[in-house]
Amino acid sequence: MTHDELRSAMHGELLEPGDVGYDDARIVWNGMIDRRPALIARCRNAADVLASVNYARVHDLAIAVRSGGHNVAGYAVCDGGLMIDMSLMNAVRMAPGLDKAYVEGGATWADVDAASTPLGRATPGGLISMTGVAGLTLSGGIGWLRGTRGLSCDNIIAADVVTADGRLLRVCDTENTDLLWALKGGGGNFGVVVNFEFRLHPIPAEMMFCAPAYPEERANDILPQWRDYMASAPDEVSGLAEFSTVPRDPAYPEHAWGKRVLALATVYDGPAEDGERIMQPLRSFGEPLLDFSDRLPYRVLQTLYDELFPKGRDRCYWKSTYLRNLNEDVIDEITARLAKRPSEMTFASIWKFGGAVQRVAADATAFGDRSMPFMLSLDAIWSSSGDDDANIGWVRDVWQDMQRHSTGRMYLNFPGLGEGDNLVRDAYGTETYVRLQKIKSIYDPDNLFQMNQNIPPR
Repeated sequence: MTHDELRSAMHGELLEPGDVGYDDARIVWNGMIDRRPALIARCRNAADVLASVNYARVHDLAIAVRSGGHNVAGYAVCDGGLMIDMSLMNAVRMAPGLDKAYVEGGATWADVDAASTPLGRATPGGLISMTGVAGLTLSGGIGWLRGTRGLSCDNIIAADVVTADGRLLRVCDTENTDLLWALKGGGGNFGVVVNFEFRLHPIPAEMMFCAPAYPEERANDILPQWRDYMASAPDEVSGLAEFSTVPRDPAYPEHAWGKRVLALATVYDGPAEDGERIMQPLRSFGEPLLDFSDRLPYRVLQTLYDELFPKGRDRCYWKSTYLRNLNEDVIDEITARLAKRPSEMTFASIWKFGGAVQRVAADATAFGDRSMPFMLSLDAIWSSSGDDDANIGWVRDVWQDMQRHSTGRMYLNFPGLGEGDNLVRDAYGTETYVRLQKIKSIYDPDNLFQMNQNIPPR
């Protein structure tokens, strides 16, 4: 099959360098990523995806699969190979009983929320609505509803997957069960998910978003209080402690412009009036510099960070590690290192885990062990390529030094640029990694799908 034959076989478009729309299609969220595929297949259905996978396999082309294009490592686009662009496959359909949603593989969380939240339902997504459902879910998916509903991957009921050998497989609790297990945290290693079936949950019309922002110089005092509050908070409370700098923007009070803050961004999954009362202590650790707290629909909550992370504008290097604890020594080290961050655009967050996340057994999903109480995410963001070394170097140094406080694992949606010989193995742990390798050997023995948090076949 030639390029033209593939083009004529597709319902969607096949783009080459120089074609109208090619440059727009290859742009992903991280502005550092500037790759040029030989072909971009803008798929409209599973048949397009299947034809594209077969074409890449026969012609020995590298494959990158794009859903929302938000993974910081830029796995959604490759140089010289075939980019399977799923963004046109974004339909979301609700089951009549409102207990399930059928979501195409190119949908974003904004697409899911637009279909589900007007009906009083949601499935756990991330924190940015333009994130692709597939990329976030396949490596876990940490969001505002995690305390009550778990990770995004915990809510997969079934999926339809195009495999490396050109089959379209149904994956559920009675068919290809090994692959269902692997999709719940194992990344995009095993095929292209063209459809998800998610479990839906009731949500209130409004939720309480609690987000006092304290001066960062008080972080050593605030963080122990936040840690102790979160330790005893009900499952309905999910949140993070976030270091950032208030932008010089009319959307913020001028007195706060340029000030470094520690924001305690927290959501209550239940009636807003209950959440306001239960989370009030977070707003009482002294005088906040700003307080973004409000009662909001879940769909609005999901968009609060969107404008801070626009597609393709900024250069980004994000890396994470799970922490064994958050004692005073760990807090002192975090605050001291973050005070030296080179970019005021950078975010760094301490995520608290508990509730439904930790009630899932370590071997129940490919995500693996859930015992970590906290995650530190170092999210360097900057504008100029001349600042690449300073920002990337800062993250790598802090990340390496924090390993003595780490469980040894990381969240693979925040993997830096995916560098490190043992990064993926360490992220899963040996037992889970070996099990994933065996499944990879069944469904992708030649490692056709390797533009991801890659697990080579055994």
